Amino acid sequence: MESLIVAINAVVPFLCYIAFGYTVKRLGVVEESFLQKLNKMVFRLFFPCMSFYNIYKADIGGVPSLKLLVFLAVGILATEGILLVVVPRIVKENPKRGVIIQAIFRSNFILFGMPLTVSVFGDRASSAAAMVITLVSSIYNITSVMILELFNGDEKTSAKKLAVGLVKNPILQGAFVGILFFVTQWKLPKCVVEPIAAFSNMTSPLALFILGGTMHFSAIGGNLKYLVPSLSVKLAALPAIMLAIGYLIGLRDLELFFMITIYATPVAAASYPMAQNMGGDGELAGQFVVISTVVSVITLFFWIFGLKQVGLI
Repeated sequence: MESLIVAINAVVPFLCYIAFGYTVKRLGVVEESFLQKLNKMVFRLFFPCMSFYNIYKADIGGVPSLKLLVFLAVGILATEGILLVVVPRIVKENPKRGVIIQAIFRSNFILFGMPLTVSVFGDRASSAAAMVITLVSSIYNITSVMILELFNGDEKTSAKKLAVGLVKNPILQGAFVGILFFVTQWKLPKCVVEPIAAFSNMTSPLALFILGGTMHFSAIGGNLKYLVPSLSVKLAALPAIMLAIGYLIGLRDLELFFMITIYATPVAAASYPMAQNMGGDGELAGQFVVISTVVSVITLFFWIFGLKQVGLI
C-alpha cells in the first residue's frame, strides 16, 4: 500500500494539469491557436529558466559516488546510441523517429526523481538526488536537442545545420549558462534568483496544461503501433536491464534506486514542446507523455514494491 501511495502521489498532479488543460479547452475558455502560441513561448522563455535553475541550485557538496555518475552517463548515452541505430530501421517517418527515441530514453526524472527518492529514503537522500538530477538533466537536454535536430523534417541534416540548431536552442542556452555558474560558483542576488526559480517551477505545469488543451485523444488509436512497443521498452524492459547491470557492478540501496527514478518514470513533459517546436511529431510526443504518466502509476508501484520485497531498497 505504501508503494502504491508513493506512485499515486508522484503521478496524480501531472494528470491534474493535463485534465485542467483539456477541460478548459473543451469549455471554450481558450482556443487551440492560443495554446500553440503559448507553447512556443514556454519553449523559448520558460524552459531556459528551468534548465538554468536546475543546474544553478545544485549542491556541489552532495556529489554521489563516481561509479554511479559514470554509470549513469554511460548508460544513458549507450541507450541513445542503440536507439539511434535500431529505431530508424523500424520507423520510416523522420519526425516520428526523434520523438520515439526521446520517449524511450528521456524520463521525467527532474520532477519525479526527487519526490520518489525522498519518499522512499527520506530527506537524507535529497543532496545526492539533486546532483544526479543535474547530471542527468544536462545529458537529456543536450542529446535531446541533437536527436530532434538530426531527425528534423524529411531532409538529412548537415553538420552545420545541426551545430546552428544546437547553438540557437533555448534549453541548451539556459543549460550552458547554468553550467558556467555552477562551475565558477558565481551567485546571483536573491532578488534575481527568486523570479528565475518561480519561472522554473511554472514550466512543467504550464507545459502539461498546454498538452491537455492541444491533445487529440481520437488520434491515439492510429499511433498504438508506436506507443505500445516503445512504452513497453521504456517502462519495463529498459529499467529491468539497467537494474540488473547496476546490481552486478555493485550499486545498492539509494544508488540502485536511481535506476528506477531515471529509467522507469514517465516520458519527460519537456519532450512535447520540444518536438512541437523542433519539427518532430508533436502529437505523438504528447501521447507518449500522457499515456506513460497514466501507466506509470501501476509500473512504479510494482517496481518499488518488488525492490522492497527482495530487500534491494
